Amino acid sequence: MTATFALPHRARLGAALAFFFLLSACAPATRITLLPQASGAPSAVVVSNSQGVQVLAQPYAVAEVSRSGSIGLATTTAEAVRERHPQLLGLQPPAPQRFVLQFEPGSSLLTAESQALLVEVIAGAQARAGGEIVITGHTDRQGSLDANDSLSLERAQAVRTLMIERGFAPERIDAVGRGEREPVVATEDEVVEPRNRRAEVLVR
Repeated sequence: MTATFALPHRARLGAALAFFFLLSACAPATRITLLPQASGAPSAVVVSNSQGVQVLAQPYAVAEVSRSGSIGLATTTAEAVRERHPQLLGLQPPAPQRFVLQFEPGSSLLTAESQALLVEVIAGAQARAGGEIVITGHTDRQGSLDANDSLSLERAQAVRTLMIERGFAPERIDAVGRGEREPVVATEDEVVEPRNRRAEVLVR
């Protein structure tokens, strides 16, 4: 008889999803298979016991633990995993959604286009009951570093307030500001760049 569990493993490189197949006395081993993240970000799982340590750092790498405790390495394929565990794969959470909202110069007021896009953001978040929402505010390079740090946080908080007003629980939503540190378009100092005046909304 086999008991099957799917557990997320979070590391500094990002969240890694592994399948742990815990086998009883009638089966030979424990098998751990590392699956790729939907975003393509790197991930890893460390498998360890008194017999040793192995690291799974590539998609579809497999660690097999024998009854004696020795850990062997193998590989599998996406097709093999889908064929063997279709129901378990269906339990994976959907991939995160990312939206970008833009702002009027020097303010936390959304542009008209982004006010319209907010409807789509809210619909995406409502489709994930209880999911986490992270809003990160950004600025262009016009103005001082301190002023842009404050403005970026104001932008994130403005979007957070709009979502709370539409019924989202405050504890679901984090708002942070990154100032001018992470532009989508690199510019010289004091250059106005509308694409950098934004808030990125991650729904997961």
